[in-house]
Amino acid sequence: MSEIKIRKGEQKDISAALQLVKELARYEKAPDEVAVTEEEMMRWGFGPEKVFDFFVAVYKEKICGISLYYVKYSTWKGRCLFLEDIIVTESLRRKGIGKLLFEEVLKVARNQKVRRLEWQVLEWNTPAIEFYKKYKSHLDAEWINCKLTDEDLVRFSNFTTA
Repeated sequence: MSEIKIRKGEQKDISAALQLVKELARYEKAPDEVAVTEEEMMRWGFGPEKVFDFFVAVYKEKICGISLYYVKYSTWKGRCLFLEDIIVTESLRRKGIGKLLFEEVLKVARNQKVRRLEWQVLEWNTPAIEFYKKYKSHLDAEWINCKLTDEDLVRFSNFTTA
């Protein structure tokens, strides 16, 4: 699809990016899990509290995909990038858009000379797993993902040690 253009995400793209995030949440069977707002994405993507960058894929003047990433730090490796998501609208999947978005993030990783690019993929998401295997990615079954939700953090904020 030579008519696909990949470019750096801009403030005007936040609304479309959030709609793609919500589409991904529906695909991953978690439609009610998206809590982030456009205002938060604007602040965290462009404001003084900036924590992420993203690329957009544009087809026929409409955003049809994003790849969102951020810098993380590894005590063993140093500066790394974490690819939070590649999202392509369902009607345009399997047309090479994800590949274009992924390769833009690969360029950032090389240009920033990070020691590692990381991401996660759900174990049941066979199309994504097969996509990443094409890049000879290391699929790690050894590590277990851990998290505390915002509710957990609130609960622990009331915890005091003696």
